[in-house]
Amino acid sequence: QLQLVESGGGLVQPGGSLRLSCTASGFTVDNYAIGWFRQAPGKEREGVSCFSSTGRENYANSVEGRFTISRDNAKNTMTVYLQMNSLKAEDTAVYYCAAYSSKSPFCSGSPTPYNYWGQGTQVTVSS
Repeated sequence: QLQLVESGGGLVQPGGSLRLSCTASGFTVDNYAIGWFRQAPGKEREGVSCFSSTGRENYANSVEGRFTISRDNAKNTMTVYLQMNSLKAEDTAVYYCAAYSSKSPFCSGSPTPYNYWGQGTQVTVSS
């Protein structure tokens, strides 16, 4: 059973940085795409960044150059990080880690195929 647990959210001033972590367990890393999504109040959930099962990265235009996704692999556990720099007020949202089974070299920026989700972690950017 694949499980995803996020951590690292909090309150940060505009221009500051945060690093989110997602610990994924109970699966074979080569068979899943894993990504970060966010949802602000009153808005739809949107893709932020993702890794394909082959390790290819993808970023939303709104975070390109500011956010970096990375990962540490173990045998049946993977930790995926989202380093967020130059944070803006519009980055405020609940951030979710998600995964779906895939062998494609590309990962989806849409939440549609993702069927495993973490509980979310709040990120608030405010002075």
